[in-house]
Amino acid sequence: MEIITSGKEYSNISPAMFLKSPYVTEFLGISKDQKYTEKELETALIDHLQQFIMELGKGFAFVERQQHIVTETDDYYIDLVFYNYILKCFVLIDLKTNKITHQDVGQMDMYVRMYDDLKRTEGDNPTLGIVLCSETDQDIAKYSVLNGNKQLFASKYLTLLPSEQELRQEIEVQKALFYLQHKGAQAENV
Repeated sequence: MEIITSGKEYSNISPAMFLKSPYVTEFLGISKDQKYTEKELETALIDHLQQFIMELGKGFAFVERQQHIVTETDDYYIDLVFYNYILKCFVLIDLKTNKITHQDVGQMDMYVRMYDDLKRTEGDNPTLGIVLCSETDQDIAKYSVLNGNKQLFASKYLTLLPSEQELRQEIEVQKALFYLQHKGAQAENV
C-alpha cells in the first residue's frame, strides 16, 4: 500500500490501520483472464456491496456511486464514496482495470482536495482516496504525489485468491513499498 503525507493529522487513528492491499474480490465471479470495463467492475461491486464493504474493513458505510461533483467550470464523477464512522472521514474509491498511472494518482489527489473543500463538514477528518487498480507500481509510489501523503492510497485488487507463490511475491512487493513509505516519512522528520 502506498501512502502520501499531507501534513494533516488524524485523531489518534491511522488510516493505514483500516486500509489494506490487496483486496480480494473473488466474490464478484470475475475470472483472472476475463476482460472487463471499469463500469462493469463498478456494477459488480455494487451488486455485491455487502461483501465488498466486508472486504474493505471495519466502519465503512456506502454513500453513493458516481457521485457528481460540480466546480465552476467542470463536472466530475467519483466512482464510489463511502464514509468510515471509525475514522470519521469520507473514503473515495476510483476504480481502474489496468496498472496504476501517475494520471490516476493525480486525478484522485484532485478528488480528495475537491471533496475536502466542497463536501467535508465540521467534525470530519480529511478525506481519504483509494485508487483500486489491477496492478500497483513501485515507481509511481516513490515518485508521485503518493509518496508521503496520508490521504492517498493505491491498492491492488485480485479477482481470485492468489497461489502460494503469488502470495510470497506480493509480500515481497508490499515489504518494499512499506520500506519506501517509512524511508520517506523518516526523511520528512529530519
